[in-house]
Amino acid sequence: MSGAEGKLELERIVFIGRTFEEYLQMFKLKEKDLVGRRILDCPAGACSFTAISNQLGSDVTAADIAYYYSADELEDKGVQDIEHAMSELVKVQGNFVWDYFKSIEDLTQARSRALNDNIRDQRQTPERYVPVILPNLPFNDEDFDLTLSAHFLFMYSDRLDYDFHLKTINELMRVTRGELRIFPLVDLSCKRYEHLDRLIDEMVQQGFAVEEMEVPYEFQKGANQMLSIRRMKP
Repeated sequence: MSGAEGKLELERIVFIGRTFEEYLQMFKLKEKDLVGRRILDCPAGACSFTAISNQLGSDVTAADIAYYYSADELEDKGVQDIEHAMSELVKVQGNFVWDYFKSIEDLTQARSRALNDNIRDQRQTPERYVPVILPNLPFNDEDFDLTLSAHFLFMYSDRLDYDFHLKTINELMRVTRGELRIFPLVDLSCKRYEHLDRLIDEMVQQGFAVEEMEVPYEFQKGANQMLSIRRMKP
């Protein structure tokens, strides 16, 4: 399955993203950790990480099924999705920690800023935005120094089974010569992914170094840890 034949219908894609500053905290990174490194953000959605990181001297590629659509289509979709998400969030504010964001208005501004940065960068450098359908990636083995994967794996464990998670993580590691970081480790009900220990054991058996790490970011309650998977140095 590839190209337009395999892409999701646009109305089934939620095109909302996080800011560059959120990424630094979610993945426990500093700006100096990014400079001069080849990085993959997958799935990248409407995040601003690629746009801002490349301005700072990184070489970042964004990959997502959404990029089968044009920047104009995704801009319209993103604006609608932010409006819908914020209206729904009012009903479940208790599931979130209001420290990083002080209010829904504050959150709305951040999501809109991420979307604007993303769309502007797509228009300026479309080659950075690669359409993909996980668990398959069109990159060479060990293409990237660092791979980041946020708010997809584990979160949708009610519709993505263990086999999909394992295949996707193995594919992300195939294209990564250094480290893969995944955030968060909880599902949409704020519970730790039920098969996480099994998955960690599988990756360790394959020879990878795996660590759960606390990060200085928590918006969804309980979502303050990431998973680090690294290739062992020979």
